[in-house]
Amino acid sequence: MPGISTNQSSSAPPASAATAPRPRKWLLLAIVALAQLTVVLDGTIVNIALPQAQTALGMSDGERTWVVTLYSLVFGALLLLGGRIADFWGRKRSFIVGMAGFAIASALGGAAQSTWELLAARGLQGLFAALLAPASLALLTVNFPGGKDRIKAFAVYGAIAGGGAAVGLILGGVLTEYASWRWCLYVNVPIAIVAIAAAIPVIRESKAQGNTRYDVPGTILVALGLGSLVFGFAQAENGWASWPVLVCLPLGLVLLVLFVLVEKRSNHPLLPVRIMANKVRGGAFLTALLSGAGLLGGLLFLTLYFQIVLGYTPIQSGLASLPMTATIMIGAGVLSKFLARTGVQIPMTVGPIVGAAGLLWMTQITVSGNYALEVLPGLILLGLGLAMIFVPLQNVALSGIAEHDAGAASAAVTAMQQIGGSLGTALFTALYTAAVSSYLIGKVPTEAVQLGALVSGYQSAFLWAAIIIFAAGPIAFFLVRPRKEDLLGAGQAAHLGQPGSGLPALTRAHLKEPGPR
Repeated sequence: MPGISTNQSSSAPPASAATAPRPRKWLLLAIVALAQLTVVLDGTIVNIALPQAQTALGMSDGERTWVVTLYSLVFGALLLLGGRIADFWGRKRSFIVGMAGFAIASALGGAAQSTWELLAARGLQGLFAALLAPASLALLTVNFPGGKDRIKAFAVYGAIAGGGAAVGLILGGVLTEYASWRWCLYVNVPIAIVAIAAAIPVIRESKAQGNTRYDVPGTILVALGLGSLVFGFAQAENGWASWPVLVCLPLGLVLLVLFVLVEKRSNHPLLPVRIMANKVRGGAFLTALLSGAGLLGGLLFLTLYFQIVLGYTPIQSGLASLPMTATIMIGAGVLSKFLARTGVQIPMTVGPIVGAAGLLWMTQITVSGNYALEVLPGLILLGLGLAMIFVPLQNVALSGIAEHDAGAASAAVTAMQQIGGSLGTALFTALYTAAVSSYLIGKVPTEAVQLGALVSGYQSAFLWAAIIIFAAGPIAFFLVRPRKEDLLGAGQAAHLGQPGSGLPALTRAHLKEPGPR
C-alpha cells in the first residue's frame, strides 16, 4: 500500500499463521470470540445491575452514568497504545496478560464496597481491555489472511461486536435477579480462566519487527483529548453553558488536532497516518464511531425504561432485549453467505438506515408500555441494521493492513466503537436530562408526571441515537467503495482471482478495477 516504508513487513501474514492447520484456526477463532464477547458485553452487562448497585452503594444519578462511561472512556482512550504494545510485545502475550488483568479488575469491582472502588475497578477493566481487544483482533487478522475462511471469521467477530452488547443485558438480568449485581463483574473470572487455559497451547506468538519505541506524546494527547470530550458532554446535563462544557469540549478538539499533527511527524507513531489516510478505511472507522454511539447510548436508556417505567425485573429486562440479539446472530449468519456476491457497500449503506428506523420506532414508547407494539419491532429492525453494519465493517477496516500494523489498525477500529459508545452515552444523558426538565416545567410533579418525564427523556435519547446511526449510511455510500489495492495491497492485487491465491472471496467476486477516487 502507498505510504508503507520498505523497512516494514509486507501485508502478507507470517508463514506460521498462513500455514496453520484449519482446526487450530477455528479453535483460535473460538478463543478470540470469547475474549471479544467478554469485552463487549462488559460495556452493557452492568446496565441491568445499575439500579441495584446504585441503591447498594448510595450512588447519585451522575455517578451511575459514570459506571458505564468510565469503562468505555479508559478503554477507548488507551486502545491505540494497547494496539502498539500488542504489535511489539507480542499478540499472544498481550492477549493473556490483558485477559488476566481484566479478570482481576472484575473481581475487584464485584467486591467494591463504595462508589469510588467500583469506578476505579471499571477504569482498570478498561485499561486491560485496551490491551486485550486489539491483541484479539490482530490475532484474527494474521491467522485468517484471505479466502472464505476470512469472511466467516470476521462475520463471527462482527456478530459478537453487535450482539455482545445485547447478550450483556440478558446475562446481566439473570445474574442480578438470581445472584447479585456483583456477579455481573465476577462472571468474567471463570471466563478468563477458560480463555487463558485454551490460549496457551493453541495461539502461536506473533509480533511486528523493527522500531519498538512507543509514542508517549501521542498517547498523552489522545487520552486527554478524548477524556476532555467525554467529560464535557457528561457535564452538559448541568447545562450547555456551564464552564466544564465551554472549556472541555474545545480543549478536547484542540488536543485531538495536536495528536494528528504529532502523528504526522513522529517516526514511531501511535496511529500511523497511512492507516487512517485510506478513504475506504476512513469511512469504515467513521461508521464504527457513529454506530457505537447509537448502539451503546441507546441500549442504556432502553434498559432504564424497562426497569424504572415498566417495572420489569432484571431478568425480564434482559429477555426483553433478546430479539435484537437473535436478529443480529441470524442476520450475520445469512449475510456472511451472500457478502461475497453483494459486496460491502450495500449492507453498510442500508444497515444504518434500517437501524435508525428501529430506534425511531422506539421513540413511540409510552408510560403504559405495549412491548409487542412499541418496542419489539424496533428491536428487530435495530438488530437487522446492526448485523448489516458489523459483519462487513471489520473486514473493510482491516483489509490490506500490513502485518506490522495489525495491532494498531485493530485498536483503531475498536477504539472508534468504544469512544463512540462513551461519547454517545454522555451526550444522550445530557439530552435526556434536558428533555426531562423541559417536560416538568409548569407541571405538578406527581408520580404519573414524573414517569411521563422519564419517557420523554428516553424518547429524546432514542431520537438522537437514530440520527447518529443514520448519518453512517451516507458515509458508507460515498466512502466505502473498495478497490483491489484498498483491500489487498498493491502486491496482492495483481493476483486477484487466480486459483489458489488465498485472497478474500469478497474481493474476487465483487471488487471492480481501480477508478477515479
